[in-house]
Amino acid sequence: MSPPGIKDVAARAGVSVGTVSNVLNRPTQVSVSTRLKVEQAIAELGFIRNESARQLRAGRSRTIAYVLLDAGNPFFTDVARGVEEAARAAGLALFLCNSDQDARREDDYLDLLLEQRVRGVLITPVDADGARLAALQDRGIPVVLLDRAEHGGFEGCSVSVDDVEGGDLGTAHLLELGHRRVAFVGGPQGIVQVRDRLHGAQRAVAAAGLEEHALTVIDTHGLTVAEGRRAGERLTGLPARRRPTAAFCANDLVALGMLQQLTQYGFAVPDDVAIVGYDDIEFAAAAAVPLTSVRQPRDLLGRTAAELLLEEDRAAAGRTPHAHRQVQFTPELVVRDSTLARRRPGS
Repeated sequence: MSPPGIKDVAARAGVSVGTVSNVLNRPTQVSVSTRLKVEQAIAELGFIRNESARQLRAGRSRTIAYVLLDAGNPFFTDVARGVEEAARAAGLALFLCNSDQDARREDDYLDLLLEQRVRGVLITPVDADGARLAALQDRGIPVVLLDRAEHGGFEGCSVSVDDVEGGDLGTAHLLELGHRRVAFVGGPQGIVQVRDRLHGAQRAVAAAGLEEHALTVIDTHGLTVAEGRRAGERLTGLPARRRPTAAFCANDLVALGMLQQLTQYGFAVPDDVAIVGYDDIEFAAAAAVPLTSVRQPRDLLGRTAAELLLEEDRAAAGRTPHAHRQVQFTPELVVRDSTLARRRPGS
């Protein structure tokens, strides 16, 4: 049996289809007694409105989308929570898409979102080419970059964190503790955030008056716990006289993997190797050795980006003026046991 429709509700309530439509969409235009009759009919029939059809007729979706880079990283799920808060406050639903750092998968999702006529798209992009995003804008779909300041000539709003400053903060902290051989751990370098954090680390080393070789770069194939463990194994395999006494990791997952591997191999953290992570996810403070980390305002990133997207949407509907903005937050260092050295390491 087919589900009850709006005509069935009208027949049960003894009113016109137009009156039912008004109750659903413009209830203040209907008398209280009539509205109660219609609502009772809806409850008795178990009627559920066809929201997709309504949106198709109106030409405006009530859904926004966030194409995130890696759903396995708690940083992005925390950012998504901030997006969801802003979407719910605006009466909109959120569609989450995980590109999993795969450009082809990202393209497939963008095609799907275009077909679904979503209200707007937030994205932490994989591909360096901004042409796909411009194509969405050309079709009237607002786009805001999230956790990325710029993207292949893209013209629009963005919300990000100063990752160069973050890399400087984390590395400078280690240098101030007396470390003179520091590893930068993370990759691939094609990820803009990784590259910026490395530049920040290099800036801190130069500001401390040290030679470039004071910073050892240990590349990883991704930003995962498993890659952190592999990097830890590589670090412990270096000769003691060349082995870094500290590591600045491109994110907390890598740092946690390195912490696991070093502990397994009998290295004390921070006495033998101090570790700094990045993002300050919830697990950072809960680690066996609580992790020093460069904190990003994850929830605020998501909420701010969603609010900018909604501003663009209102402007597109002709309700408010809008000028593109590039919002950049400053990260902060949160110091915990993984760097609180109990002795000064040798140079």
